[in-house]
Amino acid sequence: MNIIVCIKQVPNTTDVRIDPVTNTLIRDGVESVINPFDAYAIEEAVRIKERCGGKVTAITMGPPQAENALKEAIGLGCDEGVLVSDRKFAGSDTWATSYTLACAIEKLETYDVILCGKQASDGDTAQVGPGISTHLDIPQVTYVKKISEINEKSAKVERMTEEGYDVVETPLPCLFTVVKEINTPRMPSLKGMMRAKSAKIIKWTAADLEADPAALGLDGSPTRVVKIFTPEPRKGGEMISGSPAEVAKELAELLKGEVV
Repeated sequence: MNIIVCIKQVPNTTDVRIDPVTNTLIRDGVESVINPFDAYAIEEAVRIKERCGGKVTAITMGPPQAENALKEAIGLGCDEGVLVSDRKFAGSDTWATSYTLACAIEKLETYDVILCGKQASDGDTAQVGPGISTHLDIPQVTYVKKISEINEKSAKVERMTEEGYDVVETPLPCLFTVVKEINTPRMPSLKGMMRAKSAKIIKWTAADLEADPAALGLDGSPTRVVKIFTPEPRKGGEMISGSPAEVAKELAELLKGEVV
């Protein structure tokens, strides 16, 4: 079984800073890590390989230093890594990013399962995974909390909802986005770390993908960040003191004044 896991390298901080001129993340001086949700996708991909056999390919789109994320994925059990990197991808929104990744996946030719984390910690859009499936024209199941059954032709999964979960059966190939409830990611083994250290990462540019230039980067992005600002701090609330009856009466008067 050929399994593909899409990962992203993100800043290892919640204090995300934005360049006011370019409206993009400032990454200089900030440590980068594999997107936390993608760690669960990597673990599930490796588990499927252990159950069904086959190969796991980790793929990411990003700057040259994103190669480190792919090597870490190999240390965790992936078999190979593919880095899609080119200045022509700069400014990509989620639609252009998913198109670029879909082109790279098609270049791999054969795949049975594609796994993604449910969302990235720096963007929180949860759009890239579904976008990839749309470009590839294959089924997708989002927010997967358990893969109950899987073989080369079909899979049965549990999809998390606000009320519980849905049981979904789907033919393969299919794309799944996973939530953290699906597993507990393993730590890299010494053997895995040694293999990752010597691993040769496959590197593809826009020319290698033979993609439509008009669909890449800023030109291929239907959404753009035109302005970023820090919201004004909220004013402090008004404190009401007294007995419960007095507080209730005063609060009722205040609300009455707002309604009128």
